[in-house]
Amino acid sequence: MPLEFEQPILELEARIRELRDYAEAGGVDLSDEIGLLEQKLERLQRETFANLTRWQRVQLARAPGRPTTLDVVERVFEDFIELHGDRAFADDPAIVAGLARFRGRSVVVVGHQKGKTTKENIHRNFGMPHPEGYRKAMRMMDMADRFGFPLISLIDTPGAYPGVSAEERGQAWVIAQSIQRMGRLRVPALAVILGEGGSGGALAIGVGNRVLIMENAWYSVISPESCAAILWRDAAQAEQAAEALRLTARDLKELGVVDRVVPEPGGGAHRNPEGAMDALAEALAEELAELEPLSPEELLADRYRRFREMGAVEIV
Repeated sequence: MPLEFEQPILELEARIRELRDYAEAGGVDLSDEIGLLEQKLERLQRETFANLTRWQRVQLARAPGRPTTLDVVERVFEDFIELHGDRAFADDPAIVAGLARFRGRSVVVVGHQKGKTTKENIHRNFGMPHPEGYRKAMRMMDMADRFGFPLISLIDTPGAYPGVSAEERGQAWVIAQSIQRMGRLRVPALAVILGEGGSGGALAIGVGNRVLIMENAWYSVISPESCAAILWRDAAQAEQAAEALRLTARDLKELGVVDRVVPEPGGGAHRNPEGAMDALAEALAEELAELEPLSPEELLADRYRRFREMGAVEIV
């Protein structure tokens, strides 16, 4: 289902396809007309996506077809070996983790995984991990430290699962443990917000030396709908909540919450996943090259400094 603000773009694209098909079938030269429409399309895309509201960015972050962790693993990394289970209770499919190669380096990859169909989303719990998912993530952090492999975490969750079963197994406690464990890593740690970065469910694997965010992703202490339900007792006020939360990539870069915004192709990552993932791969390579020369002690100090400076204000 296309987003409402994308409709004029989709209609113009359909018109261009029709003209191309007609020209090919009838042997007619319509290159001038098609060229004019393509210029109009480029201008419309640029104007539309340069002036999106915060709520529209949230919708883009949730758009069907947007790259998931497994899509990034397939396109950006090589020789991925998925590892399962937390060695305590169960395997959580909402968290994908394992070993991989990235441009000649061995790395550990951890990420939230949503489904692409209703059946898969139910299996993956819509990317909302249970405690065992975060315990699996901590296993990967231990492995990264043990073998000296950089850790790359891919964040895409509306939040950790808030159900009774998760609370019974210590959801809040294990999120705190995961934050603490990632903070103590003695290897380079990169965190990337692919789509949604909701609350502690995202922060549990987001304590990186560098935090990157895709251009149309969001990252916040709470989702707009939940925020609206608390403040206005009406989830329908999510658009107003999104404006107040300042949760877009541009906002977060200005606030110093993220270090780098990874640009997405025109129309968003869901319309050109390969282009978006190629841009992400370049950004990861550049950030990793800066961190790898640092000693374990320097990496710890760098991560500590980064998060201690967050939210600091100067009163004049």
